Amino acid sequence: MPPTAAPENWGEKMAEEAGDWDPAAFEEYGREVISLIREHFETIRDIPVAVPRDPRELRTSLHAELPEAGEDFSRILADTREKVIPGLVQWNHPSFHGYFPTSASLPGVLAETLTAALNVNSMLWQTSPAASALEEVVLRWIARMAGYPEDADGLLVSGASLANLYALTAARDHALDFDVRERGTAGPGVPTLRIYTSDQAHSSVEKAAITLGTGLANVVRVPSDERYRMRPDLLDEAIRRDLAAGLRPLAVVATVGTTSVGAADPLGPIAEVCARHDVWLHVDAAYGGLYRIAPSLAGTLEAPAVGDSLVVNPQKTLFVPLDATALYCRRRGALANTFRLVPEYLRTAHEGDTRDFMDLSPQLGRGFRALKLWWVIRSFGRAGLASRLDRSVGIADWLRASVSRHPDWRCPVSSSYPLVCLRYEPEVIRDDDRLSEVRRREVTDALNARILRAVNASGTTFLSHAVIRDGYVMRLSIGNIRTVRGDVERAWGEINRIAEKELAELMSLEAWTESA
Repeated sequence: MPPTAAPENWGEKMAEEAGDWDPAAFEEYGREVISLIREHFETIRDIPVAVPRDPRELRTSLHAELPEAGEDFSRILADTREKVIPGLVQWNHPSFHGYFPTSASLPGVLAETLTAALNVNSMLWQTSPAASALEEVVLRWIARMAGYPEDADGLLVSGASLANLYALTAARDHALDFDVRERGTAGPGVPTLRIYTSDQAHSSVEKAAITLGTGLANVVRVPSDERYRMRPDLLDEAIRRDLAAGLRPLAVVATVGTTSVGAADPLGPIAEVCARHDVWLHVDAAYGGLYRIAPSLAGTLEAPAVGDSLVVNPQKTLFVPLDATALYCRRRGALANTFRLVPEYLRTAHEGDTRDFMDLSPQLGRGFRALKLWWVIRSFGRAGLASRLDRSVGIADWLRASVSRHPDWRCPVSSSYPLVCLRYEPEVIRDDDRLSEVRRREVTDALNARILRAVNASGTTFLSHAVIRDGYVMRLSIGNIRTVRGDVERAWGEINRIAEKELAELMSLEAWTESA
């Protein structure tokens, strides 16, 4: 759709009036933005998921001096279409399978627009009564889907990394037998605190230890089993050793849906260890926590209710635009005991009979995240969300079955979730007697890395990787609301085509056994 012509001297007029757009102009340009979005999604499968861009070239194309006068919006929108969007990795593309999906549904997109227009601050009940009440509603809905107590303290935050930090901060204050708010953690008599987590846990646990001053040296990485799940017996041994040495456990972090392979730590046995030693259990279920509603997984996944605190991520699994993460704590008052600080200018007549979400984290100014969750959940319903999650699970199962039938590919580890780890191990390398086991792994790792780079450069799909015990693997994560089996079939075909090409190029090298 061609842009509508701007009124004559539009930019200058806006500058002279020193005001906002006229509402009629806003509506006119808003139609153009909606039209661009519609066109984007109607043609999404014709758009490369990513296009390699030279950093210098990209910066040059976007370089401009600070504008002195306002510009026509049509020009701004045209530059966005021509210069910005083509230089993005299209995370909302049905063939984006890297990292974890952050799929924005169209109800969520519209909700974000209205949220920006309303621009409320949901720090206090007084500053945003309906926003606070709506946050309470969606937190109960999400808790029910996750299988967590609906009366737990909770709030919406910007991401799982910060949610983990906030939960561990509350756990730290619970672990220490003095007033941390007043004394801090410095000085004589302060015990060394230890955080226990799997060797597969997300790096945000270590970042939390850095931020809290606990230190990386006091993050105990408990070994995982053959399915990449934390071993409760070794967790128990580690806590016992530390207690005997005079160290104090801060918390255990269990993961439901690990980043590398989508493993789920055994929550029941881990909770028993924590109860035995009176240690706070935080459950990082950012990825896996909401897949419990998928019909095909019903009854196969543990409920995270055993956790003292929990994080789940609707932006990963419920098709809610970035950012929207839910943090819960079943120890009522623990978050507020850590973070509540009310200066005089924020005191209100509502204290005691309402919830002020600013009390549950360090953040004061808070956006209206609840509206997009409310719109998305109401638009699709629990059953509609569940069926969409189930579709992703089914597509992943199809891909694993396809990989298992191919002589040169394998899935070194499986997952209940729609995260598929692929490793290319062609027969010509497996059976080459000239290669030692070490060299065979080096060559295979390097080949898989080359395949990944070529796949992502092709623009047909986008993957990420992990290095596990079996070596370098490509991760194909399925979860976009628009992804259908045909998208994954096309990706699987392209991956195979590129793998064969990269193998042929590697074998054509002189003395290829010496070159990875």
